[in-house]
Amino acid sequence: MGLVARILEKAGFPTICLTAARSITESVNPPRSAFVDMPLGYTAGRPHEPESQRDLLRQVFKAAESIDTPGSIVDLDVTWSEDASWKDEATSGLNNGVNSAEGDSRQPRINEPQYQYEEDRVAAENFGRNDNAT
Repeated sequence: MGLVARILEKAGFPTICLTAARSITESVNPPRSAFVDMPLGYTAGRPHEPESQRDLLRQVFKAAESIDTPGSIVDLDVTWSEDASWKDEATSGLNNGVNSAEGDSRQPRINEPQYQYEEDRVAAENFGRNDNAT
């Protein structure tokens, strides 16, 4: 999403990425991001809790207005629960019901960038050169 956000920003559309994977977001370095300590797949909040989801989105939009340094990640005061033990059983939420025996399945991003195609690597390395992109 960070690369898409950069392209949108270059075209004049402000963006903010909502993330539950801080290390991956740091690696991709989108123009603006907001971090929530939630299980992957539930970044916008718990299912069937529309008021808390709206509150989270209000915080995201407020963060978007306040970020003035490109690449900033704002930590929102939003967590899955007060008790961090949820991380012992966390799964991606997108893994078709297969739970991780090791607990929290959010893995830190490796430092070496990975690209599906060579063109992606070239685009990422050349992004921002010779233009006024964020």
